[in-house]
Amino acid sequence: MARVVLVTGVSRYLGGLYARRLSTDAGIERIIGVDVIPPKHPIGRAEFVRADIRNPMIGRIMKQAGVDTVVHMNVIATPKDTGGRVTQKEINVIGTMQLLAACQKSDVVQRLVVKSSAAVYGSSPRDPAMFAEDMNAKSTPRTGFGKDSIEVEGYVRGFSRRRPDVEITMLRFANVVGPQIRTAVTDYFALPVVPVPLGYDARLQFIHEDDAVSALVTATTGPSVGIVNVAGDGFLTLLQCLAMVRRPVVPVPMITAGLIGNVVKRSGLADFSPDQIAFLAFGRGLDTTRMRTVFSFEPQYTTREAFQAFASHLRPIVPGLEEVGGVVSGAAGGGAAALARVLERLQQ
Repeated sequence: MARVVLVTGVSRYLGGLYARRLSTDAGIERIIGVDVIPPKHPIGRAEFVRADIRNPMIGRIMKQAGVDTVVHMNVIATPKDTGGRVTQKEINVIGTMQLLAACQKSDVVQRLVVKSSAAVYGSSPRDPAMFAEDMNAKSTPRTGFGKDSIEVEGYVRGFSRRRPDVEITMLRFANVVGPQIRTAVTDYFALPVVPVPLGYDARLQFIHEDDAVSALVTATTGPSVGIVNVAGDGFLTLLQCLAMVRRPVVPVPMITAGLIGNVVKRSGLADFSPDQIAFLAFGRGLDTTRMRTVFSFEPQYTTREAFQAFASHLRPIVPGLEEVGGVVSGAAGGGAAALARVLERLQQ
């Protein structure tokens, strides 16, 4: 049973939500939240400690507090949240290595919970309809968050071999959405004009932010279960999602997707990578049998309900855009050039 819990990334939205939820569990004696910046949101009865997990000081914090459970939520998905790709990779990979080194030296750590991502499966036209936990990516992510997540999981597996006495649960989440959370995916669907890969309509799965936090709490206080996919029931296609957010659409050939990604990234409205573009073209499916039968977790929201909760809190699209059948027309038409003009208008 967890008594003293250390959570990384407590200043991020999900980290704060998790700390508040865990604070309601009377069985948890102490919660220590670490991050490089103070949280702007409430963190319940968690004690904030300003610390960088890339620094060996994290080991001293764990030793002094007698931490028996570590919840690693500081694997960052978007470089714009950290100041750039170099910093993002350092926090994700070097930070994880330092944290695991501290766990390995500790004689009181009994459990490690890692917030991972379904991004480890990649996205390609050769993918199976559903990825089970024992399957490998058909096309391994070569850049960005997906590559970082694979490296993080590799270090965790190495740690488990060195410390077989430590219980490990690694949750591979589908894209987390909801009324408050902001991610690369929610930023994409919030664009005033949304570029979509021409000729593709990917199947997508989501998990509501509340369900994601509930799964992390279950992993902290319940039995250890190894690797588990976590996603809401059902699928939505990309075009169904766009109909729900009521955004104008610009179909673009895959050959120009990189250009579009750069235009959107420069606008500051969303963060795009080649892996994200592949995800929008080919999608991803998760087999959640293990989530129910082994982890004993049932999300409260289906994929559709989770996405609807996000869509219902979106701001209306920018005034003045013309829309015919969901496809941008008139002055806003013309693919990449049109999207660039719209984004320039928004920055004025």
